[in-house]
Amino acid sequence: MTPLSEEILEKYQIRKTRKQKTAFIELMRAHFPNLKVEDDALGYSRNIVIGNPDTAKAVLGAHYDTCAVMPIPNFIMPKSVLISVLYAFVLVIPMLLIGSAVGNFAEFVFKDSGTGALFNLLTYWGILFLMMFGPANKHTVNDNTSGVITLIELMNAMTDEERAQYCFVFFDNEEKGLFGSSTFAKEHKKVMKDKLLINFDCVSDGDYLMLIPNKRSFPEHAENLEEAFAGVYDKTVLIESEKGVYYPSDQKSFKKNIGVASFKKSKLGLYMDRIHTPRDTVMDERNIAVLTEGIIKFLKTI
Repeated sequence: MTPLSEEILEKYQIRKTRKQKTAFIELMRAHFPNLKVEDDALGYSRNIVIGNPDTAKAVLGAHYDTCAVMPIPNFIMPKSVLISVLYAFVLVIPMLLIGSAVGNFAEFVFKDSGTGALFNLLTYWGILFLMMFGPANKHTVNDNTSGVITLIELMNAMTDEERAQYCFVFFDNEEKGLFGSSTFAKEHKKVMKDKLLINFDCVSDGDYLMLIPNKRSFPEHAENLEEAFAGVYDKTVLIESEKGVYYPSDQKSFKKNIGVASFKKSKLGLYMDRIHTPRDTVMDERNIAVLTEGIIKFLKTI
């Protein structure tokens, strides 16, 4: 990896507060003086933009914000939508139980059912608040330091002339609801209507690299993606239609997109774990190298 990628991995994994994000922006500015910071009307989401989206052949993105630490991981099975959704519902059950317990205790102490209901609701929303705005996860290798590093490695592998043909965007606030990518999509609505967006999110943990073109991208790009990654034998590269695949990330903000992520495999199927917890520490540099080489080949077909 480049020295910049190594520095980010070693010193800049926490990018959650505004101060931490500003430090990361200044680090990037030191290496890419021409970068632009595009923010929303309130200055809440700040996207880092390198290149010109108006003239770019394609836009490549990854979110740079990081999440609050969680006791249990966000678990995703991209080919098993039902299991992924059920897992999300299972996570809600302890929250409801804790809220109910606090509410019952408050009702017992204050002898008032309304007070108990209020404490129940406040506890539930308090837990949700901590999930979004609580202490930062200090280990964010896969989610999404890996995507950030992939963009940096792609830029480094290109000549100046090649790099000028594309736009690289580091999205803010993906973890809070795709706010950064939504802001970018609205700001550049006209140009992004028919322009391809490739999004890298959680690509360093797992030997199964999945590229997911959406409905508008699959017919045009699936075959070229297959050819671009045809020479990879130590990793399994999957080109999957968005239909039947569950992977919510920043690509969802764009009409023409390809989402990229890595997964592990069990008897139940492909899965992603560890993210949003202190166990998010796996950086498989080979994944980054495979994606860098394959995507550069693919971009030549656009």
